[in-house]
Amino acid sequence: MGHVEVGHLSHTLPDGRVLLADVSFRVGDGVTAALVGPNGAGKTTLLRTIAGDLAPQEGSVAHSGGLGVMRQFIGNVRDGSSVQDLLLTTAPQRLRDAAATLEAAELAMIEKDDEPAQMRYAGALAGWGDAGGYEAEVLWDACTVAALGVPFDRCRYRDVTTLSGGEQKRLVLEALLRGPDEVLLLDEPDNYLDVPGKRWLEDRLRETPKTVLLVSHDRELLDRAADRIVTVEAGTVWIHGGRFATYAAARRDRNERLEELRRRWDEEHAKLKQLVLMLKTKATYNDGLASRYQAAQTRLRKFEEAGPPEVPPRDQSLKMRLRGGRTGKRAVICEDLELTGLMRPFDAEFWYGERIAVLGSNGSGKSHFLRLLAHVAEELPRGATPVEPVAHTGVARLGARVVPGLFAQTHARPDLAGRTPCEIVMTEHARLRNDAMNALARYELQHCAEQPFETLSGGQQARLQILLLELGGATLLLLDEPTDNLDLASAEALQEGLESYEGTVVAVTHDRWFARSFDRFVVFRSDGSVTEAPEPVWDESRVVRQR
Repeated sequence: MGHVEVGHLSHTLPDGRVLLADVSFRVGDGVTAALVGPNGAGKTTLLRTIAGDLAPQEGSVAHSGGLGVMRQFIGNVRDGSSVQDLLLTTAPQRLRDAAATLEAAELAMIEKDDEPAQMRYAGALAGWGDAGGYEAEVLWDACTVAALGVPFDRCRYRDVTTLSGGEQKRLVLEALLRGPDEVLLLDEPDNYLDVPGKRWLEDRLRETPKTVLLVSHDRELLDRAADRIVTVEAGTVWIHGGRFATYAAARRDRNERLEELRRRWDEEHAKLKQLVLMLKTKATYNDGLASRYQAAQTRLRKFEEAGPPEVPPRDQSLKMRLRGGRTGKRAVICEDLELTGLMRPFDAEFWYGERIAVLGSNGSGKSHFLRLLAHVAEELPRGATPVEPVAHTGVARLGARVVPGLFAQTHARPDLAGRTPCEIVMTEHARLRNDAMNALARYELQHCAEQPFETLSGGQQARLQILLLELGGATLLLLDEPTDNLDLASAEALQEGLESYEGTVVAVTHDRWFARSFDRFVVFRSDGSVTEAPEPVWDESRVVRQR
């Protein structure tokens, strides 16, 4: 069993803004705790500090038991990485070093198969065994069978980019949950998982004896899996000891108490200052009051040194003005369309103003379908990145005046790398700096306006992408898992923005709450067929009508 303890931790950003201030909390043996809070509040920074990726600027971090870590973007491995490379990211450093030594020895053998190379290879094999490599391979075999349906030996060298985001997540989660580490840090573990995958994760988190600290914005997963809620907001941390179902009421009650304490502090502060001022005036003509005046001054000084109670955190105020525009009645037309190797031919028509949720298991072709619709467009929104072709047969075309805007699931936007949000908005959409900053402020991005895109949190990157869609003038929104990294307030703002949007929305989602707000539900089934259902369907056996 293991635990995590954070003591008086503080972190200041390079621009001088205090992200975390004197944060302390403990997650005990066998507890599953959820770390929640607004995008950019410091959740990922806190996890990275606990994981050892960042050194504490102030304070301390301690844990017992081995530490297994799932980072927010698990696919951030070198180009050409294999399934084995991905699994190695979950392994101890000693095993990763042994794997690198063995790979170098194998390459040397290929270049020159002489006795020194053979001896080097034999030594590397011995080192691999001493580091626990063969035991790890047995574990990884169970993981690949569970996650991918094939043994490790058959997929160890498979390019990891051929796996869907959900398959990558499931594979890493299998390795961590089955592995020896007693403490797990999971940053957005449910992102890219389909609903059966989310339910599997919920069950495993309830069953595991490990200590787990996870970041998630999926309300159903939080309610089913988390024993307690650790909230990061306004630089501080507070803990709700109950389940997520009672969290909103607990947060509201806490903020009301803080407001009342602050009101009482302000009243007492005003009374003390008034007393000091009165005694100062009287002491000028009555020497007998001098000691009382000095005592009142001391009392006021100590009161102010103790400081006011914590200020209630400010609620986010996001204003997403997704406008769209009028298009032809038929926004999307698919005739005998087949994505090569992913689905059987199907026909479909999406009409202007409809809200279509595209559901289905990971790897069924949903993301490819959105990219195809973006690729066949005759016109792209301002600042949009051209989309690579998608192999297909049949016809996919867009209606008159339909301009698609694509929200990328993995936030893979190399065109934005190294650029700040302010610079992006100014250059891509011909905005003056003040106009750009006002637009960023509506999305609560003003504080990170000068940070490079790749340093933003996943939620901040998602909000920036939605802002770019707004400014680009898209009349067809193609949203690939838009709520995955959004905090609750941002997801609610997105839903409100979509309700007033004058255009067509096609969204791939595994967010059970978000999906309920859509009009039509198109299901990409695991057998390759495309069907339609009258309500969100997560169990394929409930699909009632085939298109």
